Amino acid sequence: MKVLNTVALFFLIHLSASAQTYTFTHDDTLRGSITQERAWWDLQFYHLNVRVQPQDSTLSGSVTVRYKVLQPYQTLQIDLQRPMNISRVTQDGQELAFRRDGNAFFITLLKKQEAQKQEALVIEYSGRPHVAKRAPWDGGFSWKKDKNGLPFVATSCQGLGASVWWPCKDHMYDEPDSMRISVTVPKPLMDISNGRLRSITENNDGTRTFDWYVQNPINNYGVNVNIGNYVAWTDTLHGEKGTLDLSFYALAENLEKAKMQFQQVKPMLRAFEHWFGPYPFYEDGYKLVEVPYLGMEHQSSVTYGNGYQNGYLGRDLSATGWGLKWDFIIIHESGHEWYANNITYKDQADMWIHESFTNYSENLYTEYHYGKDAGSDYVIGCRKLIRNDKPIIGTYNVNRSGSGDMYYKGGNMLHTIRQLVNDDEKWRGILRGMNKTFYHQTVTTQQIEEYMTREAGIDLSRVFDQYLRDHRLPVLEYQVEKKKISYRWNNVVEGFDMPVRYKAENGEWKLLKPSTEWKSVKAKKSTALEIDKGFYIEVKKLTSAS
Repeated sequence: MKVLNTVALFFLIHLSASAQTYTFTHDDTLRGSITQERAWWDLQFYHLNVRVQPQDSTLSGSVTVRYKVLQPYQTLQIDLQRPMNISRVTQDGQELAFRRDGNAFFITLLKKQEAQKQEALVIEYSGRPHVAKRAPWDGGFSWKKDKNGLPFVATSCQGLGASVWWPCKDHMYDEPDSMRISVTVPKPLMDISNGRLRSITENNDGTRTFDWYVQNPINNYGVNVNIGNYVAWTDTLHGEKGTLDLSFYALAENLEKAKMQFQQVKPMLRAFEHWFGPYPFYEDGYKLVEVPYLGMEHQSSVTYGNGYQNGYLGRDLSATGWGLKWDFIIIHESGHEWYANNITYKDQADMWIHESFTNYSENLYTEYHYGKDAGSDYVIGCRKLIRNDKPIIGTYNVNRSGSGDMYYKGGNMLHTIRQLVNDDEKWRGILRGMNKTFYHQTVTTQQIEEYMTREAGIDLSRVFDQYLRDHRLPVLEYQVEKKKISYRWNNVVEGFDMPVRYKAENGEWKLLKPSTEWKSVKAKKSTALEIDKGFYIEVKKLTSAS
């Protein structure tokens, strides 16, 4: 990827650059694998009860973990990263022994764990959590202040993990069915977290506690706290599942700008409900919350820090003009409500499921409001951001994602598959059906590949192998000869035979079916092979076949 003298591209290359020379550790394995101490119990519910103290950047509190026993076992793994620490664990009021192994704690259970029984633990903890260096990419806690000197605090922890600030089963495969989040903060501050606000309790020590409840399954990094001197307002959207409650939170100093910029939420929701189906969390509502960093896809509590301007920090990443028609953070991070929060990867190696589809949502939003050509121009314009440096799929069982190309290469892969489907309503049905089929589920790449192949009625296995598991861009080589054009695939995985559309001499678009062997098509006058630009490939003219 070319560096274009802006921090705006950092999120595209971060995942690739940070993984160039990485040696996996014992901590990586404990975090990234489904250990024996995780596999035997099914997470059902969390109650996170935490006191946030901006004056010294510390946390203290407890987490109640409810779970179902799948098979008897007496040791349970809970994750909490250094320098945070667990001080006490109890079950049914009985104190339990535990040992620390890096960022994991192993709790010895005294009560006999019986299959199918419901059990609970209470974990008490405290400490000074990791401070985010470049939120949200190097996440943790952001301890900032607003223009009036009041604390302005937020969390962001994708990849790094929720266990950077609270004890949890920090692997994406298992989500709680619901969650309660109680956050105590100094007055006059507010906490905005996920789900719906149930109560605000005024405490005698100059603090107050905000009690939130999430009715739906939630991934661990989607849980957040956002603390500030907020001003709030509400609205509703009459959507596909009825009335969706909308809530907005901004610092008082930005209220007028926020009220103007956040008007983009309704057009965004209408576009994404059209393409992907109903917003997945009607029960919990939709919130957009100002934070002191760029933004993140926290479930039902999307965070925003794009400076109240269109584009990505004011920049059109596609260089087509379409990217300045809308606010990148509002559109992209909200698209994650469908791909990341509704459909969630089981293993971080499959992070493309989140980022490729959500990147493609930018194109679909543009198409919905400005037409098909505009959407196509946008996604194609972003190809200059692709590195083709290494595979999009990462390393399994060590909490490691693949290339940052999962954004724009992944989006262009999906745009290419759309050309193969060649039926816009069928394509829309595939996307909507995906969000219905995998509603509130964690999934693997294999599940997504099999679903798309089945619903498209096309064998996409080699397409996925090429764009997800290989770093190379397919090259369609051709040579113009007397009355024919010879062509073949090069720079591809074994068996790659993806068809493409080309413009025939009569001006019609026809299907070309290359393989790695030379084939030819009649051409009396052609001097070049024009391929539909919707396919993300390189076309190369040779002087002679070889």
